[in-house]
Amino acid sequence: MRLQKKTYSFYIFNLRPFFGLKLYSISFYLFLFVHLEMVYSQESLPLTGNFSNTPLSSVIEYIESESGYRMFYLDKWITSDSISLDFNNEEVESLLEKILLKTELNYYIKEDEKRIFIIKNAIIYDELPDGFFKDSTKEEEESSIGQPSNAPPPTFYNEDIRPTTKKYPVARIGKSDPNNLQLEYTLSGKAINSVTGEPVPDLTIRVKNADRFVITDSNGNFSIQLSSGYNILVVRAMGIASMEREVIMYNDGNLDLFLEEGLQQLDEVVVQADAARNVEDADTGSEQIDSEASKNIPLVLGERDILQVAKALPGISSAGEGATGLNVRGGKTDQNLVLLDDAVIYNPQHFFGIFQALNPFTTKGVDIYKGAMPVEFGGRLSSVFDIRTKNGNVEKLAGEGSIGPVTGNLALEIPIVKEKSSLVVGGRGAYADWILRSLDEPSLNNSNASFFDGIVKYHHKINDNNEVKATAYYSKDAFSITSDSLYNYDNRLFSLRWDRKMGERTTTAMVLGNSNYGFGIDFDGQANTDFNLDYSINETEFKYKFRTLLNERNTLDYGISAKYYSVNPGSIRPDGNESSISTILIDNEQALEGALFLGDEFKLNDRLLLDLGVRYAFFAALGPGTQQRYQEGLPKNESTAQETISYDGAEIIKTYGGPEARVSARYLFTPDFSIKASFNNSYQFLHTLSNNTTVSPIDTWKLSDLNIAPQTGYQASLGLYKNFKENEYELSLEGYYKGMDNVLDFKTGADLFLNENVETEVLQGDGKAYGVEFLAKKNRGDLNGWLSYTYSRSLYRFDSEFSEERINNGEFFPSNFDRPHDVSVITNYRITRRYSLSANFVYQTGRPVTYPIGTFRFNNADFVAFSDRNEFRIPDFYRLDLGLNIEGNHKKNKLAHSFVTISVYNVLGRNNPYSVFFVTENGEVKALQSSIFAIPIPSITYNFKF
Repeated sequence: MRLQKKTYSFYIFNLRPFFGLKLYSISFYLFLFVHLEMVYSQESLPLTGNFSNTPLSSVIEYIESESGYRMFYLDKWITSDSISLDFNNEEVESLLEKILLKTELNYYIKEDEKRIFIIKNAIIYDELPDGFFKDSTKEEEESSIGQPSNAPPPTFYNEDIRPTTKKYPVARIGKSDPNNLQLEYTLSGKAINSVTGEPVPDLTIRVKNADRFVITDSNGNFSIQLSSGYNILVVRAMGIASMEREVIMYNDGNLDLFLEEGLQQLDEVVVQADAARNVEDADTGSEQIDSEASKNIPLVLGERDILQVAKALPGISSAGEGATGLNVRGGKTDQNLVLLDDAVIYNPQHFFGIFQALNPFTTKGVDIYKGAMPVEFGGRLSSVFDIRTKNGNVEKLAGEGSIGPVTGNLALEIPIVKEKSSLVVGGRGAYADWILRSLDEPSLNNSNASFFDGIVKYHHKINDNNEVKATAYYSKDAFSITSDSLYNYDNRLFSLRWDRKMGERTTTAMVLGNSNYGFGIDFDGQANTDFNLDYSINETEFKYKFRTLLNERNTLDYGISAKYYSVNPGSIRPDGNESSISTILIDNEQALEGALFLGDEFKLNDRLLLDLGVRYAFFAALGPGTQQRYQEGLPKNESTAQETISYDGAEIIKTYGGPEARVSARYLFTPDFSIKASFNNSYQFLHTLSNNTTVSPIDTWKLSDLNIAPQTGYQASLGLYKNFKENEYELSLEGYYKGMDNVLDFKTGADLFLNENVETEVLQGDGKAYGVEFLAKKNRGDLNGWLSYTYSRSLYRFDSEFSEERINNGEFFPSNFDRPHDVSVITNYRITRRYSLSANFVYQTGRPVTYPIGTFRFNNADFVAFSDRNEFRIPDFYRLDLGLNIEGNHKKNKLAHSFVTISVYNVLGRNNPYSVFFVTENGEVKALQSSIFAIPIPSITYNFKF
């Protein structure tokens, strides 16, 4: 005989399956309280044996047959887990502890009756905790169950009175531990589209009747603190059917939410993150665009284009109509990090920037960071464009496509393993030659152009904790502006990503990516000057990042990244034996770039949220190669070169690096009104060399080395954010200031391409940019859209004691893309469920230009005297586009659902100048203007989806 006293707690447990009783509230205690204090029972016999991959159900049957106890449980509670265990003279209680350790099962032993009850999630009290029937005034007093008096009381839930209208079963999370009862537990999980299998980002998960919520990240993951016991989660997002989910928390645990699509998504023009995200997050200067949002915005030739939509947001512009590259908050185009599924894409646009190089039907959306940059990103001064592709449909074959006047697109979603894996395949091509012939430029009438791009993405969910994604992408442009030259450029990338859950609080992502960009010119003239010219840059990156929920207030992001660059600076070779062109080969460049990063999203209280991070960036230029050393204190040119230094393979030429700060804060005045501030600084070790206004195909990327230092910069921003009428309306006002060092520009008449000593042709100076951005947005209703206004300045200064290294006498001057005023209006009016009208209006200050201001004669020759660089401006730019959108009928059982867009680009026929150039005729200097689209451009595009 032995004396045994057991105390357990019972949480939300229905005893009817055992006893056939209908119990309410606390009545079940009357059955359990047979003995409240001491219970005498016979000594149980110890057990000896071993299990080898034995099913749990068999283990329980063995214990029942050998121990003399009767076991009570429901078969559906017993998992399919297998047990491997050696045991010798093991007590029944100890053996049960071991075999149930990794399950959600607890047990209760009733010694006097030789019965063992297997219980899922819950534990059982055979004593009531102190203060159960009245409030306890002793805050620190230990109760009779061994827990503090502020431990959570037992929770009661009657399954029988649960409304039959509830769609989802009650989710019971975790396993109660009598030695670690808490008032709150952590629920983690992932939001998943139940039809497509894709994660649902930016989904708001709120606790009903409590001021507590969380927003899913870009991969659909979430983590939220819930009270012990019964909770109701309310889930809402645009395009997702609202859902309430009952959750009972026994301990920390995981719950994936499978969500259904909502029909309301057809009513939206702007598919945004959660409606309150702009107020609640700590990010400044962040924007989100869903690819579906662009279908109702009239763009050139009916093409959906998220990058063109981005230009309608405050702080984002371009050098002009048809210009490749985006200028973000006064930064150069090379200061943007553009990622496609975690791999860099160097030129994400086709055909002089008129089209994006992304299939709109495989693209899910883009996160844009132009202020507070996440701690994992670096290497650029201005912004990050994090473009994501869709996961394929894991249930059935699906597809989407379009046929327009210039391009044809098609995307297929192919299930590989049902509910686990899928393949997305997308391709598009252009038949755009007629556009060049329609432009207001006689020299282009005989030109031709074509482009295509293709993408393949494989997505596989291995299990609840592991997910793998792989993306391969290729695009190519080929065009001939003259009859003797064929220009071509291409992008190629591959990325592999493994997402993994490491326990309940930590998720990881391991990323491997490779990117390549190159261009070439094939010249075939009448003289013996035929040649082939090419250039390329290749990079390979490995990144391993972690996200850990430390507690309710702290979430850590940390990791490491490493990148290897290989640059072919250019080569030219004769084409054919008859060519008189000499071969020129520039030495390749190599470099390593790495970073360590750590960030903490720290919630001080319900009002104040901090996002603090530090990133250490490192760069090393590597051999083999040669570098010139110049006399200190003198301009870099041939006459000041002192020596040529040779470096062996993998030898370090020069290193750079330093810490980068990522600091942002949000303070909530009310749930729909906040103020945010941020500061960050960055290093950029990669530069473009160009003396053109736009990013032309012959622009080259240059690594920092012995003579060209990395660009550095910092940005501070402050903003106010306010939502109205249950987040139907948004207002934001944000100001920023950006300082930059070692920005590159070129000397007058510089020869940048195929130059072995290119450092003698460029200058490095200071830059500053500042501005104010205003955004007003209406998210719902028949009339919706947004108005954005940006006042901004972008200024550079190149000063030196030597005149050849000085521009505009060393004073600040406007950059090529300085546009003080920028206004965009996007509207959509839904006439019926099938018909809607949309409009897009843009106004911008004319960009800076350098004008001739006189002529002079020297040595019997006429010369033109020019103004200071960018002293004047071309005329202001404005454009109005209109569109009619026609949905097909909404019958469910159709072969394909259709969507037709009829649009007119540049309705007013505004002859917006793209550039102004000057020619001399009969001794007279004349100014000429070139435009891209000087007349209205109508188009009709047919879209289909199945």
